[in-house]
Amino acid sequence: MRDADWPVELAGVTESVVTTLGPNDLWNVAALGLHAPDDGRDDEDSDATVTATTWGRTRTWRNFRERGGGYVQFTRDPVDFAEAALSVREAADPVLDSADAWVRVAVARLADGEDGGTRWVEWALTPIESAVERRAVPTTNRGHAAVVEATVAASRLDVDSYDTETLLDRLRYFESVVETAGSERERAAFERVRELTDAEW
Repeated sequence: MRDADWPVELAGVTESVVTTLGPNDLWNVAALGLHAPDDGRDDEDSDATVTATTWGRTRTWRNFRERGGGYVQFTRDPVDFAEAALSVREAADPVLDSADAWVRVAVARLADGEDGGTRWVEWALTPIESAVERRAVPTTNRGHAAVVEATVAASRLDVDSYDTETLLDRLRYFESVVETAGSERERAAFERVRELTDAEW
């Protein structure tokens, strides 16, 4: 069923935003880590498969299961990413204004299990349609990276298998990085992380 290629080169775990259609006909916006194929290739001559794992009975898990796909997006906007990772956000359109590129994917369940009391499902993602909205010269911004890592730490605060104080220490450190190295947009994103997190640090 593959009709398109991924619009970006994937390596390791690439953080993305995914929109999936819910039962209310709105698009749920969430963060999704994309695992590149083991051989690093994703072309028609290989059996390489991009995968992603959903943790818990989230809206993304439900919509993948019931709808069989969604829109994976690549955005450099840290506020959009923080809100996708930590809030319940819905949109009328599947593609965010901040998306530099997107790909409509079909998903297939590969495996499932439990880790630390949380159910997980691994999905294979097959590109059906894709587009590049804008091209940009990549830059390295420690503040942006700190926002991404902060969303990971914040999302684990309510998970019993993680030590809360260790996670709070990480959040304090990431906040200092954002203050030192981030732009106004990264600072705004970190403020959203604070607003969307119950714990105080």
